Amino acid sequence: MPSLIDFRRRIRSVKNTQQITKAMKMVSAAKLRRAQESVIAARPYANSLKDMLGNVAAASKSMDVTHPLLMQRPEKNIQVILITADRGLAGALNTNLIRGAQKFMDEKPGIGMQLEAIGRKGRDHFKKRGVTITGEHYNLTKKCTYEDTKAIAQSIIARYANAEVDAVYLIFNEFKSVMTQKLDVRRLLPIVLPEGTVAKDYIYEQPAEKLLSALLPRYVEVELYKAVLESTAAEHAARMTAMDSASSNAADVIERLTLVMNRVRQASITREIIEVVSGASALE
Repeated sequence: MPSLIDFRRRIRSVKNTQQITKAMKMVSAAKLRRAQESVIAARPYANSLKDMLGNVAAASKSMDVTHPLLMQRPEKNIQVILITADRGLAGALNTNLIRGAQKFMDEKPGIGMQLEAIGRKGRDHFKKRGVTITGEHYNLTKKCTYEDTKAIAQSIIARYANAEVDAVYLIFNEFKSVMTQKLDVRRLLPIVLPEGTVAKDYIYEQPAEKLLSALLPRYVEVELYKAVLESTAAEHAARMTAMDSASSNAADVIERLTLVMNRVRQASITREIIEVVSGASALE
């Protein structure tokens, strides 16, 4: 049976851990608020750009528009963009992302897979398993800007336009709420233009096909930027929830240890009283 000193040390250690988890929860809550505002601000722009792309595409249907980002080829080489966190302590967030990416790769046997890793966790996992890593990007979730993701998107666009890859898929966590993050596997390239869109009566200063050629790369850049923002918000939400659960579990452990310690102390006091009474009885 551990001594009282051992129990006190254990309780003190758990209390210190609980203070750390509470601090991490508050930090994640503050970061989540800013990340959530960024996501909410980016969604309308991405949706409007998608609608505009559909309208310009509807106006260009009568024209012979051939753009490299619209060309569909048999999927022999696939580029996967995986967005994970740089750190752990976020519950099952990174595990679900890595498992989803692995399942996606396993469902396409015999096809060349190349990984563009955004975040250390995904890079570390697949690098040990021999997957070709075409790019590694860190600390984007700390302070992501459009220029950061734009450089990545332009590199992917160039590889697809040069037929180095036949398709590009994006795997990330879509932020739904503080308690819910949805794994999203989305094909980014080739771009499929919306069908059934009624062309609005716009007056174009430039030909519609020229506008379409300018909008397609911008669409890829915005989709990647929004995916990083969604993943950032999902990471902070998952970490906040995980740290809250850890703090609650620490409180339960402290309560159980305190109860056992009090029982041990009570037994020790009772034993000492018995020894004193027994000694006094022996002297009589």
